[in-house]
Amino acid sequence: MYLRIRNLCGFLGVSLPWLALFSAGIAEHPGNDWWWSISATYYQSPALVGVLVPAALVLISYIGYDNSDNFLTSVAGIFGLGIVLFPCKVSWIPDGTPVGFFQMPVELSHIVHAVCAGLFFLTIAINSIFQFTKSGPAMTERKRIRNRVYRICGYSMIVVEVVFLCTYLSKAPGYIAMILEIILLNLFGFAWLVKGGAIPFFNDKDEEAGEPDGSGKQHDDSTGQVTASGGVR
Repeated sequence: MYLRIRNLCGFLGVSLPWLALFSAGIAEHPGNDWWWSISATYYQSPALVGVLVPAALVLISYIGYDNSDNFLTSVAGIFGLGIVLFPCKVSWIPDGTPVGFFQMPVELSHIVHAVCAGLFFLTIAINSIFQFTKSGPAMTERKRIRNRVYRICGYSMIVVEVVFLCTYLSKAPGYIAMILEIILLNLFGFAWLVKGGAIPFFNDKDEEAGEPDGSGKQHDDSTGQVTASGGVR
């Protein structure tokens, strides 16, 4: 079950930018910058809410390997909800206009939105770097490869966030935000798909990661150990 949850998170992360762009692209465009950010598609399409809210709820309810894993995913889920509950500022909505679930002035909502988005990806990156790579004394070669993938995805997310902040402060072209958001979501989604065993190349050769091995037990991808079937350490 928990493998399917990981794969669901990964799939939602990878699919979000394309669903948001496509659905917003066929809607009426109140401004030319509607495609400069995935967050901006909130006002033209239900895709952002329809994809991010389920992903956030899955993260909040996700049962990981230990309390720190549960804490990180729950916090990430809360920040994910914040991205939706507090919409960003766009050119066609004047300051002072109440937006979002709490009907907060758009300029204030934008600040909360930006903080939630930054902390969401930072928390996801930390989880990928430190939680996904946990291993026991017996580690397979494929597990070593997976750990490299988790670290590459995690550190890349942090680097992209720094670039994002620099481009924002330097007032780079608005569409750069869309490009960086697509990269962030794909890094997030790819790490979770690998963790869920959805990409066979990264799975252990002798058994699918986390799948029953015929002995009534399951392989714990986090530690390289075997745990009781159906449970996560």
